[in-house]
Amino acid sequence: QVQLVESGGGLVQPGGSLRLSCAASGFTLDSYAIGWFRQAPGKEREGVSCISSSDGSTYYADSVKGRFTISRDNAKNTVYLQMNSLKPEDTAVYYCAAGEAGTSVEPSEYDYWGQGTQVTVSS
Repeated sequence: QVQLVESGGGLVQPGGSLRLSCAASGFTLDSYAIGWFRQAPGKEREGVSCISSSDGSTYYADSVKGRFTISRDNAKNTVYLQMNSLKPEDTAVYYCAAGEAGTSVEPSEYDYWGQGTQVTVSS
């Protein structure tokens, strides 16, 4: 059974950091592109970052470029999203997803989704 489980969310002050984890089971994570998405209340789901399966190429949305870093630990079958210099506008539920998407963050190209983890940036 294919499953993705996110963890690492929480409440953090502006300027702080969090590291989200996306642990996979039922498949080898590096056989798929892995994307991180977020959805704030009343807003559409937004693609934040992704890492390709083929060569580890990465993509970042302009809103997080220079602050977020995606990485993959194949031995742990886990993908991470390191989030630094967090801003209140980063507040959202963050989801990881797996699919044959290359470096696209188009949600329709992802087949498997986690349940999400809440990130709240507030003083």
